[in-house]
Amino acid sequence: MKSIAVFNNKGGVGKTTFLCNLASSLARHQKKRVLVVDADPQCNATQYMFDDLTIDKIYEQNDFTLLDVVKPLAQGKGFVQQLRVRHSEAFEVDVIPGDPGMSLEEDRLATDWVQATGGDIRGLRTTFLFSQLLSQCGEYDFVFFDMGPSLGSINRAVLVAVDYFVTPMSTDIFSVRAIDNISLSLSSWRKKLERALEDVADSLEDLEIDDPRWRLQFLGYITQQYTAKTVGEEKRPVKAFDKIAKKIPVRIEKQLIAHFTSRDLPTSKFELGSIPTLHSLVPLAQSAHTPIFALKASDGVVGAHFTKVKEYASTIREVAKRFESQVDALS
Repeated sequence: MKSIAVFNNKGGVGKTTFLCNLASSLARHQKKRVLVVDADPQCNATQYMFDDLTIDKIYEQNDFTLLDVVKPLAQGKGFVQQLRVRHSEAFEVDVIPGDPGMSLEEDRLATDWVQATGGDIRGLRTTFLFSQLLSQCGEYDFVFFDMGPSLGSINRAVLVAVDYFVTPMSTDIFSVRAIDNISLSLSSWRKKLERALEDVADSLEDLEIDDPRWRLQFLGYITQQYTAKTVGEEKRPVKAFDKIAKKIPVRIEKQLIAHFTSRDLPTSKFELGSIPTLHSLVPLAQSAHTPIFALKASDGVVGAHFTKVKEYASTIREVAKRFESQVDALS
């Protein structure tokens, strides 16, 4: 099992849409066993992958959500011993639904992080709560975490636990600059965690975590939300977007590849793909609670949209193949 965070501290870059469609493509087209953990208190992935009736059941009937993973720790009862997942028929993946109540856990996780970096075992146990969750997910090929656009304590706890992170980027200068913030934060967190683990080296068994260490690697990035033109048979960003797009691999190499990968791979291997602006396909897919590549006429697809759906289906399958290849290369 490999665990992946889809992460960018800048909002509006299409993280959730990308994650859900990549996860579904891996499950539907490549027959992988996939779990999606919705760690964003806004619960956008949960709302995308389930219809409104199911969403009402989840929250009105107090079904198992990610908050149930945090509650036992908050109550001093230790780690949750049994996960319960819900299957998304449309996306063909399992899901641990998000919970708006997770936003109230930010302060608790932040406080425990401060204690953890001071060598406190209880604080470290909370910091590794998602590592313990992942220890119960051995039946899956991939576990994806959807995350909110922040450098807050929930996202830090996810990134401490997972094997890799993928960064979707919109093609604008703000996304390019956000890379610097990501690199600085990850470097700081890694140093503090490694120092804390050294301080409690004689008591690590009290953590109840099999392998408590920083393992996060940068897996790759995908550029999105640009206007494209066709050159020959290839779609490329128009001039205004292309100027910005050319800055991305340079910044990625300097700030992420150089510090957060264990293999000497060319920068080009970290570009998992690019997805032009999809216009109305995204809201159509959200309304239908279905992957973009599975949209049909009954979902509101008309005219030229059918071509766009086919193009997206081809693109996301290619991204999924590159994703798997990169996982293999970095393993």
